Amino acid sequence: MSGELSPIDTAKFVAAKRAVQYVEDGMKVGLGTGSTAAWMVRCLGERIRTEGLKITGVPTSTRTADLARQVGIEVTTLDDAKWLDLTIDGTDEYDPDLCLIKGGGGAHLQEKIVATASDRMVVIADPTKAVDMLGAFPLPIEVIPFGVNATKGLVEELLTAMDVLGTEAVLREKGGEPFVTDEGNQIIDLHLKRIDDPRKLSMVLNQVPGVVENGLFIDICDAVVIGHGDGRVEVIDINEGTHEEDRIAFADSDNIFADI
Repeated sequence: MSGELSPIDTAKFVAAKRAVQYVEDGMKVGLGTGSTAAWMVRCLGERIRTEGLKITGVPTSTRTADLARQVGIEVTTLDDAKWLDLTIDGTDEYDPDLCLIKGGGGAHLQEKIVATASDRMVVIADPTKAVDMLGAFPLPIEVIPFGVNATKGLVEELLTAMDVLGTEAVLREKGGEPFVTDEGNQIIDLHLKRIDDPRKLSMVLNQVPGVVENGLFIDICDAVVIGHGDGRVEVIDINEGTHEEDRIAFADSDNIFADI
């Protein structure tokens, strides 16, 4: 399979393969959303088929729920699960403190709820997601549709007083229409370029009327698994203070992701 995948897809695959090693029989697991998380869901499905692993998954979007069912993962809701052992998800950016920007796929509200209702959050990434300071990736905020332009104006005014390099706020669109989340809300992407104080920005943004949640994940991620195009993986654990390196071996017959 290594010959069929681009280096970036190989990186995502080996990161997902390593991350699902955290999952143990009987666990309740939060399932992230996005292209990298999709590899993780498929890897869990492979473990269910080959090892008889028994888990319950709580998806963070309808598309993740659909994929989980396709690969044989038992799916439930967070209300029924009550609390999770582990959440595995991707990220758009992570900094040295394992603070994240998420929401490129438009699911950060559910992702944040699920991650904070878990004992542990493990993030899977490729090396391009590492940054010294958050902000290069646009920060999404989920907003209710009512008065969206007023909310956008309030956010733009707020940003002028924050320690960021950019203040452009753009309503996300899909097919020429506002992008709609699973909750029926809309998303405004903030092009900030650099965020000096993510913790403060997160708190202030969520005080704006109309803002439901932002894509900053502060003190939520416990470990990040970084995959590389040559099959290497790095595991950074913020709680243990460790940085380990491993290599994931896989055969050319490992083609479970050929349709992704």
